[in-house]
Amino acid sequence: MAKRILAPISARARSETIVPLVAALAHGGGATVRLLRVFPVPERVVGPRGQTIAYTDQEMARLTAEGLDDLRRLEAELHGIPVESVVRFGDPVEEILLEAEAFDADLLALATSARGRLRRAFSRGVAGRAAAKATVPTLVLHA
Repeated sequence: MAKRILAPISARARSETIVPLVAALAHGGGATVRLLRVFPVPERVVGPRGQTIAYTDQEMARLTAEGLDDLRRLEAELHGIPVESVVRFGDPVEEILLEAEAFDADLLALATSARGRLRRAFSRGVAGRAAAKATVPTLVLHA
């Protein structure tokens, strides 16, 4: 029975389809869930005349707040389950695997878009690459 479930949620609406399944697993086993949003490392924002509009750390703070707001909305679907929300920056696959290790996850729950076999064979998405490299059991929902 998984006691620590990591659920990476991207900006795509399809990635949220994993949340009801995670809720069912967590309720049944008394698990803690960690929701994760990964953004690419931002660069400073430059205006049309070359002036700095926002520095990298300001953009990271803005994206962190935005990501946590999105994840809080999903926390409501996990009512009664201990939930933590985390925002990371970097390569999505690497950050998912690092967070799984840091959280000591028992299960990695990912959602991916349903694609044809040929397309899936030639280009695995983030979920497929993370599942292939994960050292913990992984659940991949093809939505």
